[in-house]
Amino acid sequence: MYRITLVPGDGIGPEVANATKRLIDATGVKITWDIQDAGENMIKEHGTPLPESVKESIKNNKIALKGPITTPVGTGFRSVNVALRKEFDLYANVRPAKTYKGIPSRYENVDIIIVRENTEDLYAGVEHMIGEDAAESIKIFTRKGCERIIRYAFEFARKEGRKKVTAVHKANIMKCTDGMFLNIAREISKEYLDIEFEDMIVDAMCMNLVQNPEKYDVLVLPNLYGDIVSDLCAGLVGGLGVAPGANLGKDIAIFEAVHGSAPTIAGKNLANPTAMMLSGVQMLRYLGETEAANKIEKAISKVLGEGKYVTSDLGGQLGTTEFTDKIIETLSEV
Repeated sequence: MYRITLVPGDGIGPEVANATKRLIDATGVKITWDIQDAGENMIKEHGTPLPESVKESIKNNKIALKGPITTPVGTGFRSVNVALRKEFDLYANVRPAKTYKGIPSRYENVDIIIVRENTEDLYAGVEHMIGEDAAESIKIFTRKGCERIIRYAFEFARKEGRKKVTAVHKANIMKCTDGMFLNIAREISKEYLDIEFEDMIVDAMCMNLVQNPEKYDVLVLPNLYGDIVSDLCAGLVGGLGVAPGANLGKDIAIFEAVHGSAPTIAGKNLANPTAMMLSGVQMLRYLGETEAANKIEKAISKVLGEGKYVTSDLGGQLGTTEFTDKIIETLSEV
């Protein structure tokens, strides 16, 4: 029996979170769900979108599944996601980008894992105004931060039978920060001679991903580049609607759909829960529940591939609930 924190989130979050909960429960894996609310609706009562009760639940349970939470642009509170990463030192952000039959894409046979450093770089949030008309943001890299994310990427590649790790950087211009990241990647790669290693400048990486994404396997990147490139890779395989994500620390892990909260369709039974479901697949694999994870992924792949019983964004007529019903029904067929 697992005890897992479930944070439904804002907007369509409760709908896709409930769909994923139903699907995971249908596999027979025994889970007690500790449901905790976070997001905009919590501000009035708690003065923050991230109440202490949420953090305490995650601290105690060690594992959380989280729906999307709205982050205001330019004003208001900072990202709840960033706050959770800082709180629990969730240094590795892992996002698969994989093509599925039935999901519109210009590409076939894309299967990339993006490993993004999650706590440093410009996202450390060390910024301030310089007078009235200029602002400064400080880019922070540490040896510890670089070493652990790069080593994680190689260990992941070895564990999952992956063949190549590509370190992505801008060391030609930022010779101290990105230069350190690159040098550490080269050092660590010598410990993993069974894994092919290459490095690539981030702008060239973006071009090559658009031209030949099937050439890449595991990418390891600093925080800012990882944020941008992971969304680019999601675009290669159909968009954020099929983009799961994991935030991993030493002993705490949070799994989440990486798309937004889509408030304009909230509560209308229109949301596609695939990204959240695939995040659930990541979570089950993390728990060692490989059989249940594989069954869910196969069921999703089968339903998407047939293309008959899908949500409206994929050209179908099913709502969130009905699509989930179909995936659950298909579990017995795979």
